[in-house]
This record gives sequence, C-alpha cells and structure tokens, in this order.
Amino acid sequence: MSPHFLVIGEALIDIVDRDGERSHHVGGSPLNVAFGLGRLGVRTVFATEFGDDADGTAIATHLASAGVAIERTDDVSRRTSTSLARIGADGSASYDFHVAWAFRTPPPVGDAQAVHVGSIGAFLAPGGPRVLELIESLPAEVLVSFDPNIRPAFVPSREETRELVERYAARATIVKLSDEDAEWLYPGRADDVAGILLGQGARLVAITRGAEGSTLYAPGATVQVPARPTRAVDTIGAGDAYMSGLLAAIAAPSGMVAALQDLSAADLAAIGRIAAESAAITVGRAGAMPPTAEELERAGRAPVGDVAPTA
Repeated sequence: MSPHFLVIGEALIDIVDRDGERSHHVGGSPLNVAFGLGRLGVRTVFATEFGDDADGTAIATHLASAGVAIERTDDVSRRTSTSLARIGADGSASYDFHVAWAFRTPPPVGDAQAVHVGSIGAFLAPGGPRVLELIESLPAEVLVSFDPNIRPAFVPSREETRELVERYAARATIVKLSDEDAEWLYPGRADDVAGILLGQGARLVAITRGAEGSTLYAPGATVQVPARPTRAVDTIGAGDAYMSGLLAAIAAPSGMVAALQDLSAADLAAIGRIAAESAAITVGRAGAMPPTAEELERAGRAPVGDVAPTA
C-alpha cells in the first residue's frame, strides 16, 4: 500500500487571462501538489478551505477525480478564494490573488507518514501560525516537506518570512523552492540558500530554475538535473508538479525519513529526473494538469540528459 500523505494549504480558482480571453481552473499550489500525488497513485488527504458555492464544488470535483480525500479546516459558508493569472507571450504567469486562510480546525494527522505544506497556507494569518504550530508538533518519524512558493503580497516582511522559512526547514526533511524564492528570501545570497536550509535540519533541498533545470542538495552530495526540453504552453503548476513528482519518487510504504538520511549523488539524480519529467509534462499542456503514473512511466523511458554531480 502506498503511504498516506497529508497536504495542507490553500485551494482556489485560477482565472486565466490569455490574450484577453478568460478561463477558470482549479488551483492553489498545495492543491496542485495534492492533486499531482493523487494522479501518481499516492494515497492523499488534502486539508484546505473553500466555500459552499459553485467554485467550491469545482474544487471538490477536481480533487475527487484524482482520488484525493478532503478535510475542511474552516467554515464552508465563506466565499471560495480566487487568483487571476495573466499569461504572457512566453508562457510565464503573473498573479493577482483574493485569498482568505483561517485554518481554524486543524486536520487529524492519523496514520499520515508524510505531511506537505507550503505557499500562502504556510504564511497568511490567521491560519499560517496555526499551520506552523501543527508542523512543529508532529512526531519525528513523520516526513515533512515544505515549499515556500513566495507570494510577496501574502507574506510578512522579508526578515519575518525568512525566519518562518528557517523554522519550517528546521522540521522539514525536504525543502523545495525556486531560484526566485531563494533570491527574494536572501538577496544577493541565493547561492547560499541550500547550505542555510540544510544547516537548519533539512535532508534534501531542491532549487528549481525553470528551463535551466534544477539542483538537488543533500549533506554529502549535490546534483544538477537538466529540464526536459518541451514546448511550454504555460507554466502554471510547473513547480507544483515538480514537487509532487519529487515526493512520489521518495514515497515508500515505510521508513521514508530514514531513507533520506544518507542520500548519494545517484539517489539525488534518480529523484530529480522523476521530478523534472513531471514538471515537463505539465508545462506542455494548458492548466495545472500533472501527469498520471502511466504518463510519467512512459516519459521516464526516454533519456532526460546528463545529470551532473557538482560536489
């Protein structure tokens, strides 16, 4: 049986503006990770908030299609959160959010072997501090993964956010962030971020760089993984698909935390290739639609490129 992942964070409706034409998609970084895990066959519960409205129904239906169970953490009478994403000619996205996050009723952890948290749900008050409290209270054997996915409009000052990121990293086994997140958190010191987060206690840090690929760091190894060449339709959900692919790559029925204590360059390369494939499949089609397990398996049969150990 696959492990039980608990994902915590925001769910919303992405309103996508492409050349003046708008479409609506279910979104939110943690939701995308939960959905991606479900499509990859990982048993997943998503703790989130959305309203008892048409948008909320769309969210529930979307998650159900991937077999993801839902735990509601706030009053269903509230309005479902939204995000307006404007897609540029190069496929990049800019965002305008209308999001509320309370986390009044924390979910039961139960038999979860791993908990993932990130993005707005990790920081936005009043829910963010409650999420951090839950994460810091988890038993040591529960794997924690964290993706700050910085949205400046929803986080406190840079200094306060950096302190929060380091607190999450102190409990997390896995931290994934983009190069833009790293530069925002540590201006002029982005190259030091992996070492800082590993020093806080993380065992695996992944930094994504879009079309330039990603770099994975463990205490004894560093590996650069190229991105899969693909025609980008849009980049919505690319980082989240990388995250769900990475988590699925390390998922095992038991002993996940123990297995990440001594990662070699070969281990990092194997994990990074799966994450890169997951992201590439997602950016090659519209909307945040990560791969199924079958799609990821087929893609994995083709060469990705040379994976380069750097330390």
